[in-house]
Amino acid sequence: MAHAVGRQSQPEWDVIWAGARERLRRELGDATFDAWIAPLTLAGAEHGEIRIGAAKPFARNWVANHYVARIERAMRAEGGDPVSITIILCAPQPSIGGGLSSDHINPARSTGAMYMPSAPVAAEGTGDDRRGLWNRMLHPTQTFETFIAGQANEFGFRAARSFADGESDSGLLYIHGGFGYGKTHLLNATALEARKHGKRALFLGAEDFMRQFLGALHRRDTLTFKDELRAADMLLIDDLQHICRSSSTVSEFLHTVNAFADSRRKLVIAADRAPSALEALGADVRSRLSGGLVIGLDKPDRDTRFAILKSRAEEFTRARPHAMLPVDVLERIAEMEDASPRDLLGVFTKLATYADLTKKPVTLEIAEEAVGQRSAPGRRTSIEDIQRKTAEYYKLDIKDFQSPQRTRRVARPRQVAMFLSRELTMRSLPEIGRRFGGRDHTTVLHACRRIAELCAEDKTFREEVNFLRSMLSQPR
Repeated sequence: MAHAVGRQSQPEWDVIWAGARERLRRELGDATFDAWIAPLTLAGAEHGEIRIGAAKPFARNWVANHYVARIERAMRAEGGDPVSITIILCAPQPSIGGGLSSDHINPARSTGAMYMPSAPVAAEGTGDDRRGLWNRMLHPTQTFETFIAGQANEFGFRAARSFADGESDSGLLYIHGGFGYGKTHLLNATALEARKHGKRALFLGAEDFMRQFLGALHRRDTLTFKDELRAADMLLIDDLQHICRSSSTVSEFLHTVNAFADSRRKLVIAADRAPSALEALGADVRSRLSGGLVIGLDKPDRDTRFAILKSRAEEFTRARPHAMLPVDVLERIAEMEDASPRDLLGVFTKLATYADLTKKPVTLEIAEEAVGQRSAPGRRTSIEDIQRKTAEYYKLDIKDFQSPQRTRRVARPRQVAMFLSRELTMRSLPEIGRRFGGRDHTTVLHACRRIAELCAEDKTFREEVNFLRSMLSQPR
């Protein structure tokens, strides 16, 4: 039930914003979320008038024009009732989970575009409205200095630093590992460091590369695209697994790799798996990528996990000294052997926010409960379990989920199973799609968004999904 406008205190909006961000991550997927939503901060929330901070004019305008309606829906789904949402321009602040920025203290410093629910978005025009490959902003805090290196990732860390400093003899660095293992952080840090050395470092997601190329193809202006792309001294491409959709895009990517190799410029690539496992790329591309320096990032060991948590705790408590978590609580979180760094920080953020908002100490018992809630589903649930339980619940054959049938009787339960697979496992969107009859990852993403929307709109349907989730979360 929505809170009454004007009665919500600032701490309540903090909680709503944190919940809305998690909801948006599930709906949009990691790549889109990390590019546009993750850098945003909650800059103020007075009388239901929400101000959300963006670091650059281009990001502010893009979010205002493409994502504010989603943010508003996510806030309502978390119990908020915003009167208006304004995307403002403010300096980036180190924060955990996009918390309150310093601009909520001095709103006169910020300018922005306001969103009124159910009304058009008005965004200020600026000279930075160019659409092009070089418009992606680098994250200012994802540097080599803030990256926690350990036994599982030290080789990748040192290799990336060597590339950034211009010391590596190799022309291609390929980093692979699971979601949340630090690949994007390393690429961002490499680009930042390379630019310090005067290099033109271009950082793109695979989706950016693909969208820009297909747009140029449609406009019959691929020459401009190639010139802009190859003007870089160093090209960094993240989430390469998402490029495996179009033969023309894959062909252009191979031409790009060859062009950078021929001109002895640097190419840094990250993906969720090794080159040999990217089946849709073709043997020629896989062979080319395998010929570079290929490094896998593993799950961090306990000491590294503790170091990550300690670093984040120090950052968090600089702004909120009373929210310090005891060492034994950090140690308990670090014992989550199956967790990625992103999972660890998710549990930390929950506990630190609890301490900040309630002004109560976080005990080991509270930490145990949070760890249990977070880690149990991911550790005990597989896509096969989800398919079997969902099929049983809706009285279907499990083979229906792999079939091409698109009738509502089959399609909706299939979407539910995809949604739960995304939420309860660490599997990537492409892998989930393969388990559901070789479907494209965009089909999985659409299913996740649709189920999230239905859960927000339909109480009965939400109870069905919650029942399935609770069944799958029970220990066997």
